[in-house]
Amino acid sequence: MNCCILGAGAWGTAMALHLDRCGHSVTLVPRRMEHALEVASSRENYDYLPGYKLPHSIQIGCEIGPVLMEAEVVFLACPSKALRPLCQSIQPHLKQAWQLKLCLIMCKGLELESLKTPAEIVAEELPGIACGVLSGPTFAGEVAEGKPTAVVLALSNDCPQTQAERYQQALSNTGLRAYLSDDVRGTELGGTLKNIYAIGSGLCDGLQLGDNAKAALLTRSLNEMVRLGAHLGGQKETFFGLSGFGDLVATCSGSWSRNRTFGQRVGQGEKPQAIVDSQKSVVEGYRAIDCLQRICADKQLDAPILTRIHSILYQDLDPMAAMQQLMTRDLKPE
Repeated sequence: MNCCILGAGAWGTAMALHLDRCGHSVTLVPRRMEHALEVASSRENYDYLPGYKLPHSIQIGCEIGPVLMEAEVVFLACPSKALRPLCQSIQPHLKQAWQLKLCLIMCKGLELESLKTPAEIVAEELPGIACGVLSGPTFAGEVAEGKPTAVVLALSNDCPQTQAERYQQALSNTGLRAYLSDDVRGTELGGTLKNIYAIGSGLCDGLQLGDNAKAALLTRSLNEMVRLGAHLGGQKETFFGLSGFGDLVATCSGSWSRNRTFGQRVGQGEKPQAIVDSQKSVVEGYRAIDCLQRICADKQLDAPILTRIHSILYQDLDPMAAMQQLMTRDLKPE
């Protein structure tokens, strides 16, 4: 299978290594020309995934057009805020992309202006091409090393079952196992919401609240995630799977998690915007919580944990005061 990965962050680079091990033809296309030249010459992505050499069987592309001419599957591995511009840069080359069958989304989040999911954006900008989402607990370094990983491959209904099973098989090997799903929306919402609650987990760490508090927060976060996700159109079962509970566990506990680390730094007294401005990698949960808070307010959905985290990040609510507010809410059955 001929695969093109647009975006050479940590996750995109790790996926290139995985697909190469699966025996596919792989081209990795960084967003910046200078980055492409650096990766091509050093065979290592020093900016986003240092320590993992890229074999010469992985091609490094500099322009989208020539790469799309031969690609059957395009992996969209940019941050969520860059997805629409990326899709628009693909549009002029679609007539020459005669083999292109599927766009697989690898980013997690919502569009700040429209509050749309990545799949909704791709459907708008690239109509007529089957769309899917690849999600789950996927720490890039472990995928790059080939350590055991399981993911959800959620595909839209316009992808025939036989083709879906073919893509599932193509993505799976002894190091990565793909599970099929038809719940694209739920898979995307799980990947978005878990980043928000990972920030809450980091706040617990930064405030040194202890294991009891963190376990309680994660349990109630899962409850809130399932309730919100189902109300917003996802299948309830999806949120108990890899793209919901599985990703929540990994992102809330891993030392590598940008969202958890971000929350920890805020809990230790740093300003949220200053942290975001100081680093290359995107903290998707910071933008996502602003989107979800607006959605919850518009639909009058009760989301006490999400609302408190939003107030900490955007309204300067003291993190410890927010935790006390959660602890002193009206008592109720579990």
